Amino acid sequence: MVEAGCEIAVHGYKHLKYPLVSAASQERDVKKALETYSKLRIPISGFRAPYNAYGENTPKILEKAGFLWDGGIGYSPQNSMRTDFFKVPIDGRDSTFTCIPLNRLSDDLLIDDYDYTPKQIAAALKGVLDEAHRLRSVVMFDLHPIRIGQPRYVAALDWMISYGRSIGGWFPTVTEAVKFRRANIDWGRFEFCCLLTGDIDNFYFRDYLKRLG
Repeated sequence: MVEAGCEIAVHGYKHLKYPLVSAASQERDVKKALETYSKLRIPISGFRAPYNAYGENTPKILEKAGFLWDGGIGYSPQNSMRTDFFKVPIDGRDSTFTCIPLNRLSDDLLIDDYDYTPKQIAAALKGVLDEAHRLRSVVMFDLHPIRIGQPRYVAALDWMISYGRSIGGWFPTVTEAVKFRRANIDWGRFEFCCLLTGDIDNFYFRDYLKRLG
């Protein structure tokens, strides 16, 4: 995946529900994941909590670990409608890491809940891209490889990327986008930025089987 140009981020180590465990357990889980990637010599800049669920102490733990960005805090209803990167308060100041609004149209929702066909999935994603183009904003999706990557659905993802590029969208890695945005007030020659992310939850086998269908 790294050799193909994908970025790898931490998604916890044991797929814990962070709000249900202690701060010490969260910190150990994050540390174990970082140590594992370090042994594999895979560079890490970002994090997303399992289930997009964060405990009260999670942001402080992420900052202590030195992450550049977080991709799950932006899933909460008050953040998912944002159109730009943002920071969260930690001890009365802004976090050092950047948060990204996460669109609520995940493939779990579109496929598992709505039972959309590939054509309907493509239409739904197109609508989000059209709005991002109109606002010249950033949009990030959570599209799991085990779901959207299935032969039946992946054509919708391919079409969406092709369409997005045709209307001036930029599809970088999250770290590329965050670093660029920190140095620039807008998206430069691009009309908008689209970030394609997808959690890999295979360690937690029940989640794997659920997405496999």
